[in-house]
Amino acid sequence: MKNQLTESLVWKSLQSHFQELKNTSLRTLFAEDNKRGEQFSIHDLGIFFDYSKHRITTETIRLLTQLAKERGLARGIQAMFSGEKINITENRAVLHTALRAPKGSVVMADGRNVVPDVHEVLEKMSDFANHIRSGRWKGFTGKPIRNIVNIGIGGSDLGPVMAYEALKFYAQHNLIFRFVSNVDGNDFAEAVRDLDPEETLFVVSSKTFTTLETMTNARTARTWLLGKLISESAVARHFVAVSTNEKEVSSFGIDTRNMFGFWDWVGGRYSMDSAIGLSTMIAIGPENFYAMLDGFHQMDEHFRTAPFERNIPVIMGLLGIWYIDFFNARTQAVLPYDNYLKRFPAYLQQLTMESNGKHVTLDGMKTDYQTGAVYWGEPGTNGQHSFYQLIHQGTSIIPCDFIGFRTSLNLLPLHQDYLMANMIAQGEALAFGKSAEEVKKEGVPDHLAPHKVFEGNRPSSAFFMEKLTPEFLGRLIAMYEHAVYTQGVIWDINPFDQMGVELGKVLAMKIIPELQDKSKPLHHDSSTNSLIEYYRG
Repeated sequence: MKNQLTESLVWKSLQSHFQELKNTSLRTLFAEDNKRGEQFSIHDLGIFFDYSKHRITTETIRLLTQLAKERGLARGIQAMFSGEKINITENRAVLHTALRAPKGSVVMADGRNVVPDVHEVLEKMSDFANHIRSGRWKGFTGKPIRNIVNIGIGGSDLGPVMAYEALKFYAQHNLIFRFVSNVDGNDFAEAVRDLDPEETLFVVSSKTFTTLETMTNARTARTWLLGKLISESAVARHFVAVSTNEKEVSSFGIDTRNMFGFWDWVGGRYSMDSAIGLSTMIAIGPENFYAMLDGFHQMDEHFRTAPFERNIPVIMGLLGIWYIDFFNARTQAVLPYDNYLKRFPAYLQQLTMESNGKHVTLDGMKTDYQTGAVYWGEPGTNGQHSFYQLIHQGTSIIPCDFIGFRTSLNLLPLHQDYLMANMIAQGEALAFGKSAEEVKKEGVPDHLAPHKVFEGNRPSSAFFMEKLTPEFLGRLIAMYEHAVYTQGVIWDINPFDQMGVELGKVLAMKIIPELQDKSKPLHHDSSTNSLIEYYRG
């Protein structure tokens, strides 16, 4: 049975339009319109979004925005912001936008305005962060805290570590921050190798306080701490919890007054601006954290109110659908030309692939179209000396997002000019390439000419901003959040659950005792049995 999406008239119009356009080059499109760079760009919220180097025309955008309208994106946006339970598989509202709503706003969930609750937690976080930053919070032996170790996994790690790295310029530099996520003991061992337990605070982030990886690391941290401080009473001075499970938090030895809560309408990969961001707030201070929240909120309002044709996240999401479902592009490169954003592509991997890596629609029907791309990337210019070869001359179409800033946070002579020149040049090279004729005019021998040809016609977006501030980071993250939701609505999938992460975890719990007890009989497939036998030795 065909899905309604691919049977719609606008989808069929897009298919016909693709057949007409697929062999048209960007060289031709730019030659035919000397104002194309102005026509296909949006300048709002201090973001200059240039999407003119995509294989599109005004008709492409008209059809894609028509698709968004017919698939009910406007209604979907309203439903999310109003607190409807759009996460239908878990019967939950999706209100990460409430985490950055200004005080005095009204956002309803189950008949309750949740904004006062959000700001109550933010104020508690601010007070605690200020105590740590000022040295007023003392460890068990009376020494101030100098080391903060965030223990979490998934959204409880990727968001905080990305934000810390992105905003390290604004961090209080007499404090050391480490992040532990992997259940691999090497991760914990290296994180604490040079730390003094007397000066170390652990932030344990787990909504249920039962997550296997997080609680394994938390218990190891507890043992490490007590190895020097001995007294169980020390735990309350060196551990705080971001959780909703008061009983488990108390049982661990953490004072529940130092427990920071959040809500079931916050998905893990959308939670870095909740209490999950406690380590971020300690690092950059409450004022900068609130500035980041304001940036999020500004992009929320842009997404909620801007017409689709001038809506940055909507256009981003639609371009993704254009390449995934019509050009059969399977990956998306995110290439920040700012080293502070080195963890941003990894953060986006969870946001995008855990959200839209789905193969059934909301009513449980298997899709007959592709959903979700593989997101990846590294900062420029490092990536240019690594994988750009594949993007330029490989056999796959890989749309690219270039992210740059006019002003560097560290004003070293020439560096920013060189960096931004490279970013701009890469987009130009991808779009227009170098023809065989141009290569031969340079005097390249015939036998080398094919190797020097760049076909071009490789699509890219450029996002230019003034400077990497907490506010701009908030805008940037929210921009991708809403692009993900745009695609989810059009594909008719649920971007807010993650059922696919469960099966392997369930099977691991069965295998753990089999690894620990060699006498246990094995009843897996022959491959799994042999791997277990090898580990047993």
